[in-house]
Amino acid sequence: MHHSAAPGAHPEPHAARAPHAVPAGRPAAAESLPPVAPSPVEAVPVPVPMPVRPPAAEAVPQTSVPQTPVPQTPVPRAQAPAPQTPPAPVPQQAPAPAATAPMPADPTLHLGHRAAAPPYPAGAPAAPAAPVASGHPGNAFPEGEVPEGYTPTERDLPVINRGDTVQVKVSPVPAPDGEVPAGDGPGPLYVVGDVHGYLDELVAALRAQGLIDENGGWAAGNARLWFLGDFTDRGPDGIGVIDLVMRLSAEAAAAGGYCKALMGNHELLLIGAKRFGDTPVNSGAGTATFQAAWLLNGGQKQDMDRLQDVHLQWMSRLDAVVREDDHLLVHSDTIAYLEYGETIEDVNDTVHEIINRNDADEVWDVFRKFTKRFAFRDDGGPQAVQELLGTYGGSRIVHGHSPIPYLLGQVGTEDGEDGGGPVVDGPHVYADGLAIAMDGGVTMAGKLLVVQLPLNG
Repeated sequence: MHHSAAPGAHPEPHAARAPHAVPAGRPAAAESLPPVAPSPVEAVPVPVPMPVRPPAAEAVPQTSVPQTPVPQTPVPRAQAPAPQTPPAPVPQQAPAPAATAPMPADPTLHLGHRAAAPPYPAGAPAAPAAPVASGHPGNAFPEGEVPEGYTPTERDLPVINRGDTVQVKVSPVPAPDGEVPAGDGPGPLYVVGDVHGYLDELVAALRAQGLIDENGGWAAGNARLWFLGDFTDRGPDGIGVIDLVMRLSAEAAAAGGYCKALMGNHELLLIGAKRFGDTPVNSGAGTATFQAAWLLNGGQKQDMDRLQDVHLQWMSRLDAVVREDDHLLVHSDTIAYLEYGETIEDVNDTVHEIINRNDADEVWDVFRKFTKRFAFRDDGGPQAVQELLGTYGGSRIVHGHSPIPYLLGQVGTEDGEDGGGPVVDGPHVYADGLAIAMDGGVTMAGKLLVVQLPLNG
C-alpha cells in the first residue's frame, strides 16, 4: 500500500550513473539513500547528428535567464445594436439594418493557413551566453560532478532553429480505405506518443489512421484518442500542436467520440517557465530556475511568444493518470505517480492542487519526479509495472517519455552505429508484456506513433 507524499517532498533518488553508461532500471522503492541533488535536465540523448543549427547558448539551471513577457491584449467583442421598434405603424422609410457583430478570433489551427510567428523584436538584447559545464551539453553540473538521481545524457537532443514557425502543408495522400466505424457505445481506442512540436508528422500520422480528413478535421466518429503528453519543446511548432489537439477535442466530442490528453513533464516545464521564469527553485543542486531548465530541454522562443492563457489553462487541467478499457495510461515510465495518491482520482487531484497553488518549489518537484524514466526496463521492470497496475488497475501500462530506440539499446553512445536514424516500426512491448512504450523518437529522426489498442505480442 502506497501513501501520498506531502506536496514538495522529494522521492527516493536513483543510483548515480557514469556519464557514458546506459541508464539502469529504477531503484527499489524503499531504498534509503542520503539526500541527493535532483536534476532538472531530462536525460534523453541524441543518437545521430541532425542537420539543424544548434542554439547559440545552452542555458543551465545555475544561470538566470531573463524571461520576455508576452503582452496579451483582449480583443473586445462588438455588440450588435438592438433594433428600434417604431411607436406606431406610420409609413416611413425603413430603418437601416442593424450592424452584424463580427465573429471572435478563431483560436483554432487552420492547417496550411497559419501566420508565421513574429520575429525577435528589433534591438532586443540577446540572452546571455552561459558556458556549459565540462563534458557534453547534457551535463549541466560543475566540474563533471554528476549528482545522484541524474540520468546522464550523451548528447543533447537537437533544438530546432528559433525562427519563424513553419506552416503545415497537408499531404495529398488519401485517407485509408477502411473508415473508423461510428455507432453506439465507445469506439476504437487510439494512443499517440510524444509529439514535441512536430506538427507535420502528427498530421500525417493521424491521417494515416483515418482519424482526421484531408483538411485536418476530425473524421473518426465515436473513436477515442489519447495523447500521452509532451506537446512542445525541441520541435518547430509546439503551440500549433496544442491548438490542433484542442480543436480536435471539440470536434470529436461533437461527433460522439473524444480526443483527450495527459500531462507530460514538458507541459509542467512550459507552465513553470511561463509562470515563474527566473524565480529560483529549491533543486538541491544550486540555483535552478524553470526558465533555464526549459531552454536546456529544447524550449522554443516562438512557442513562448505564442503561448496564451487558454493554452496554460488547458495544460494545467490535464490529468496525469487515466485507465481506459484495460490499459493504464501515463506519460512517464516511472513509479513516482504512487507518491501522489493511492487512486487515480487522488493522483490527478493532488497534481492539480499543486499547480493551482502556484508555488514554484512544489511545481518543480512534480516536474522533477515526472522526468524520471526506465523504471520498467530492466530486471525489476515487471515488478515495477505490477506496483502501478496493482494500485490503479488495468492489465497493461502504456507510456511515452522514454524513446523506444533508447529502451532497445539502439542509441546511447557518442560513437553511434552506422550514421543512420533509429529503426522504429511501432510500439515497444516489454516488461514481460506488461508495458507498451509509445515514444518513437521523433526528435531523433525516429517515428511519431499513432496506434490502436489493444496490441498483441
